[in-house]
Amino acid sequence: MNKSLVMAVGLMCGLAAAASGAIAEEITSLRGMRPIDQAPDVPEIKHYRKDGEVLPRDYVQQPPLIPHKIEGYQINLKFNKCMSCHSWANYKEAGATKISQTHFEDREKHVLANISARRYFCTQCHVPQADAKPLVENTFQPIPAISGQ
Repeated sequence: MNKSLVMAVGLMCGLAAAASGAIAEEITSLRGMRPIDQAPDVPEIKHYRKDGEVLPRDYVQQPPLIPHKIEGYQINLKFNKCMSCHSWANYKEAGATKISQTHFEDREKHVLANISARRYFCTQCHVPQADAKPLVENTFQPIPAISGQ
């Protein structure tokens, strides 16, 4: 290596080390300034609504919310726990809402025999609803023609 290249690399390493020291003092961890040996605050347990309650939607075209716990539900390429109750074959017996016909269409609106791959992983769009305060205030009001008022 030539001498000027070695000096340039050394200078850059020194500047990076100095900069990282200055930056490190400005960064705090997610636990804040609490020492690592102190116990963290325990998060509040979320209370899910009882299964079966119809949950209102907060905006037009919002995917329906899940009115029950889904903790431990397996959804992977080989199995989807949601389909044990919500499939067209099982929904009546389970007393569940059947999945929408739109879940059996591809992007070009071709009807498929099985659920579209882009709609198979339910929790990409549908989330369980908990009685928790909103993270961000929502003042949405649908226009009367859409809301049915």
